[in-house]
Parts: sequence; structure tokens; C-alpha cells
Amino acid sequence: MTVAAPQNDIMETNMEAEWSRVLGRLRTEFDDSVFNSWFKPLALVNIEDGCAIMAAPTRFMRNWLESNYADRIRNAWATENALVSDINFIVMTGFTAPAAEDNRPQQAAPSAAVGRSADFPRGSGNTQSLSDSRPVEVKDSEFGAPLDPRFTFESFVVGKSNELAYAAARRVAENEDVHFNPLFLHSGVGLGKTHLMHAIAWANKERFPHRRVVYLSAEQFMYQFISSIRYKDTMSFKQKFRSVDLLMIDDLQFIANKQSTQEEFFHTFNALIDHRRQVIISADRSPTDMEGIEERIRSRLGWGLVADIHPTEYELRLGILQQKANQVPEVEISNQVLEFLARSVTSNIRELEGALNRMIAHATLIGRPITLEMTKEVLQDLLRANVRRVSIDEIQRRVADYFNIRLSDLLSSRRARQVARPRQVAMYLAKQLTAKSLPDIGRQFGGRDHTTVMHAVKRIDQLRLTDSVLEEDIQHLERIFGT
Repeated sequence: MTVAAPQNDIMETNMEAEWSRVLGRLRTEFDDSVFNSWFKPLALVNIEDGCAIMAAPTRFMRNWLESNYADRIRNAWATENALVSDINFIVMTGFTAPAAEDNRPQQAAPSAAVGRSADFPRGSGNTQSLSDSRPVEVKDSEFGAPLDPRFTFESFVVGKSNELAYAAARRVAENEDVHFNPLFLHSGVGLGKTHLMHAIAWANKERFPHRRVVYLSAEQFMYQFISSIRYKDTMSFKQKFRSVDLLMIDDLQFIANKQSTQEEFFHTFNALIDHRRQVIISADRSPTDMEGIEERIRSRLGWGLVADIHPTEYELRLGILQQKANQVPEVEISNQVLEFLARSVTSNIRELEGALNRMIAHATLIGRPITLEMTKEVLQDLLRANVRRVSIDEIQRRVADYFNIRLSDLLSSRRARQVARPRQVAMYLAKQLTAKSLPDIGRQFGGRDHTTVMHAVKRIDQLRLTDSVLEEDIQHLERIFGT
């Protein structure tokens, strides 16, 4: 008599087979160095409620995958198994990651030691100017990050909050001569900085095929620099980075307080600018507010054009949702649902698109029509998370930008009217838009007493009744925060 295999064993075999096919898709999409460094060490733990739980050997690798490759892995899974709609990365140190096929990877393989080593001592390696470097035959893909084909100018929705950044990005992408150098884009999370940088790269490559365009994150820049020191190959690192025509570095705030990486970035930046090569940088705040970055670097970052991408207003969020919904004609989504999402999910574009994708997946897999009631039911966790989720840090930064003062002045003890009134506005908004107590708010405004915050709130309440200009300012700021 034949004994049937246990159901659990069959399910485990199916999961492993699916994961093997997912790996096969990723291997065809990325070159060997990327695949061996980031995907090969992953292990499938389980699939629970449509979520694939993947184990990485280090915390650094988990964070890197979440930031850079989560969407690619999720798409590959969805292709193999339509019921897998999400990915969760965990750290599991009990298994040994397979060894990379190349002992000298183009990107430093993640390890606990590298993750703890913030930087190397200042002055590592000799600096060399671009004019002294010998030509290096190296493909962009060997040291740059892959570009996302979804992130183009055609798929970018323009509104008041991002029109300056968009116009500057188009100008840089469509002209070979340097116009704004450097172009510095800054905003909070998920507002379109990375989308614009990828769009610039795609448009520039298409318009000027002969140019060498390289995009990567500041974290990648740092770890490639560390790798070049480890393998005593800093000269090659300098030559390849200083021979590009367009260099784009994302999330520059990552190298804050990493002195020797900043030293190398400084010399690379100067060499490219001196030879009229375009540099584009992004970060989560303006150069003047970047703590842990050397003054000489912050000064140079402000040489060209600094473009802020503000939080999305309602009209822009609705436009993004309408564009995304039009790309899925087989699923009917009413304007009422789109308008509800645009009003309710205000944190960032990434989360907004994720909410729409969840609705489409739910309708496709279960077959329920997308109604307002169904939307509230499926997205109840996300809708709860978006209620009063504005942080005091975000309020301080936005108020300082709006009134054109330094963040450090807003938090200082200065009592000049041009600083004191914005400070009171920021305290007022912190009380209205967050669940923080008055003492908590005071502590985040330079250690002030709760009575100072209470006075600011009462004062702004009074002025809103008589000062039409201030009332308009506060209404504008409230719209920025989606209220």
C-alpha cells in the first residue's frame, strides 16, 4: 500500500520550488555580482497569509533589500504565485549564506563586520584629479545601481509641490551642457526624489547614448569605497567614478558622520564639477540642514539649484491615483473611491500607490467590486496609521522651509519676530496635528517649558481671528500636512 506524503511536506516542497523559480527570474534580471551579493544568500522561511517571509543573514542585508530590491522580489513572487502579495524580510543568523562566486565582488558583500564599521580613518588612499587618471574601460552597470523602468518622466505626475524639481530634472536630462550643477533634490520619504533621478537617467541615456550615466545610493558609494580600500584598489575606484558624464547619488544623508567617505565624495564631486560633468544629489533635507556633513560639502551642494519637493496636496494625490487606475482598465474603480484614498492616505506617494495596489489585488483575487465600504474594510490598518501621524520633526522642517528660516534658528533661543512667530506656529501645529503632550513638544523645541508651548498655542489661536495673512499661512501649512 502506498503511503501519501504528509501535506506539510508537499506544501514545503511547493514553496521551495516556487522560490527556486523566483531566484531564476532574479538571476536573469540582474548581473552576477548583484545576484550573488544580495539574492543568493536569502532563504525562504514560510508563506503566511499571502506574505513570503524571507531570511537574510545580517541586519544590514535585510535593510538593504527592503530599501532597494523589495519591489523586484515581490513582483517576481507574484509572477510565480498570485497569492503572494507581500514580502517580509527577517534576520536569521543561524544559517550560513552561500559563498559568492567571486572573491572580489564589485559591491562589498554584506557582513556583520561591514555593517558595524561606520567608516575608515580619514585620509585613506591618495587623491587624484580627473585629468591625471588613466582611462578605465568599465560598464556603468558594474558599479551603478539598476534603473527601474517604471520611473520615467511620462509616469511622473506633476503638481505644485514638485513642479520646480520636475522642471529642473527635465532641463538637466535633455541638455548635454551643464545647467544646474549640482542639482540637489530634497524631500521627505516617498515623495518622488528617486523617481525623478531614475527618469533623468533614462532620458539622458536615450537622448545622449554616448554618455556614461551612473546612479547609485550614498550607501552603495560608501561600501564600494570601503571595498576598494580592503582590496587595495582605491585608484580604480577613483578613476571609474571620476570618468562618468552624469553621476547621481541618492540619499546623501547616509554618509553623515562618515568622515573618510565624505573626504572621497568631496574630491570626486570637485573633480566632476571642475570638468563640467553633471552631478545630481538627493537627500531628506536641504544642504544647510544636513547635520553630520562637513561644511565644505554643504557649501558646494548649494552651488547649483536646490529644489524641494513638498508633501503632496490633495489634487496631486488624486491625479496620481487616476493615472495608476487607468493603467488597470480591467478593474473598475469609481472616482468616489479614488477621492477617498486621496483624502485619507496623506503620508507619501509610495504608501498611496501601495493602498491602490492592495485594492486592485483584492478585487482581482477575490472578485469583489471595489466600493467605498470595501475600501474602508481592506485598508482599515492603513487608514488608522494615517490619522494624526505627522511627526514634530516634520512640522519643524516644513515650517522652517515655509518661512524661509534655518531649522537651527527655529529651535534656538532667538526672540526676533521673524523667528519667534514661525516657532509659535510650529508649536501650534505640533499640538493640533500630533498626540504629543505639551511637555513633549517643549522638549523637542530646544528643551522649552510646557507653559511656553501653551502660550504659543493660545497666541496663535487669537491671531487667527484677526490676522488674515497668518490665517492663510496656517491653512496652507495644514494642507501640506493633509489636514
